[in-house]
Amino acid sequence: MRSPLSPDVTNPPGVVIAEYVWIDGREGLRSKPKTVEKKWKSLDDLKKSPMKYLPKWNYDGSSTDQAPGTDSEVMIYPQAVFKDPFRGGDNILVMCDMYTPGGTPIPTNTRFQCAQVMDKAKHLAPWFGIEQEYFIIRPKDRKPIGFPEDGSEPAPQFAYYCGVGGSNAFGRTICDEHYIACLYAGIQVSGTNGEVAPGQWEFQVGPCVGIDSGDQLWMARYILERVAEAYGYDIDLSPKPVVGDWNGSGAHTNFSTKPMRDSGGIEEIYKAIERLSMKHREHIAVYGKGNDKRLTGKHETASIEAFTWGKANRGASVRVGNQTVADGCGYFEDRRPAGNMDPYLVTMMLTSTCCDIKIEKMPTM
Repeated sequence: MRSPLSPDVTNPPGVVIAEYVWIDGREGLRSKPKTVEKKWKSLDDLKKSPMKYLPKWNYDGSSTDQAPGTDSEVMIYPQAVFKDPFRGGDNILVMCDMYTPGGTPIPTNTRFQCAQVMDKAKHLAPWFGIEQEYFIIRPKDRKPIGFPEDGSEPAPQFAYYCGVGGSNAFGRTICDEHYIACLYAGIQVSGTNGEVAPGQWEFQVGPCVGIDSGDQLWMARYILERVAEAYGYDIDLSPKPVVGDWNGSGAHTNFSTKPMRDSGGIEEIYKAIERLSMKHREHIAVYGKGNDKRLTGKHETASIEAFTWGKANRGASVRVGNQTVADGCGYFEDRRPAGNMDPYLVTMMLTSTCCDIKIEKMPTM
């Protein structure tokens, strides 16, 4: 489905369409566009101070499971700005967070609390790289593309991972268009790959510093939904969308601080892993709904019941890469987060636990 508009149809001079994007009450994404006057000199100026140039806005929270109908107005504040790969030109995508009309963050505004923790940890320069797995889904039968429409099973897992060819790669066009759109938008996508099941793909965002990780991953998800929408497909981030002998979808999160990246930082990594081992349940509680269906100890996962770690072990809760061990510094990978996790919560919890920063109120999903 492509636009019927002529390429000559563009915005009037000085007018920008800003697509405001926010998270709803069920961890889905919503958006609506607003016409704004371009008062900033450069995109960099706008990115540094979104609230200076872009107005606050509102939406009907009773339609997003975030407010009652008797008092339904929820305010959205512009927080992060990206170039719009759909409209092009000076048009922008705006990642927002949510508040009451009185200025109090609503309960589902996980960005607000994450930003507080990241501010306290900024001297440690926390870096994140998130590996987002997902399935491309046919709306008519809720099955991944590549699964036979007659209800039979496709060939077992093997040839699909980084696979090539019409029998192995289903949805490459969506994956590639999403990749290019994210790079155009200014999102730090470092790569993509086909995953182990038909219609399953992955993209990686990072390394990002602090709150940028959550902002960029949420916007990358939004762009992915929009690209798939143009082809009539849905995106499924849930941990185990296909029952049976198929891998689920994770969002493995790579993490480091400056002390971990410096010479001898492996000792800081070991200390962080020890802290994580003592807060396994608190992390699992916010690492994605339905994650128990994925973290079974099979299909390259650890059991949800216990914390484990190992060198180059993809069946552990936390993996330390061979290169990190050899270099004596670097990063580690938390393999527990599910594909549908909230990156604001996951990055906040990793930073809080590993950097010993107190969270005023523990989050819940």
